[in-house]
Amino acid sequence: MNKKSQPKADRPRAEELIKGVMVKELVRHNDGRGYFEELIRVKDDFFKEGFGQLSHSFMHPGVIKAWHIHKTQIDWWYIAKGDLHVGLFDLRQNSPTYKTLNEFLLGVHGQNVVLKIPAGVAHGCKVIGGESELFYVTSGVYSTDEEGRIDHDDKNIGYDWVDIPPLKI
Repeated sequence: MNKKSQPKADRPRAEELIKGVMVKELVRHNDGRGYFEELIRVKDDFFKEGFGQLSHSFMHPGVIKAWHIHKTQIDWWYIAKGDLHVGLFDLRQNSPTYKTLNEFLLGVHGQNVVLKIPAGVAHGCKVIGGESELFYVTSGVYSTDEEGRIDHDDKNIGYDWVDIPPLKI
């Protein structure tokens, strides 16, 4: 479930999702062979910005990948294996949810969703279970001009990635 938190005293409390963030609940069709689920369709409003690239990230337990931000690119994240604690922080000064934080537990023991992350929203993750695999679609192809990095311990965000506990199963 979407958790809301307020690590800094001056940060607005997130009573809802950051503007432009979308969560698409997935329908899993199980049978004796395993399961099938549909992630994204080209005609989904959820996917209106369109396809640029499909990428795969394999991560070891405890790995932190934060913070990333894009100027214009949209990301859609799906956790295929493991569990990720995901943080989103709105850095768009003209956004009604500016400086709002959303957190998610995605993966095997969390939400089975595709998460849409708009441009200008910083995003990161920490592997909190065993090895994890993140598949993500982007609205554009990789470009160094598009990519932004923010230190995981950036004082303006004030988020503590290190002390997120491992998942207890």
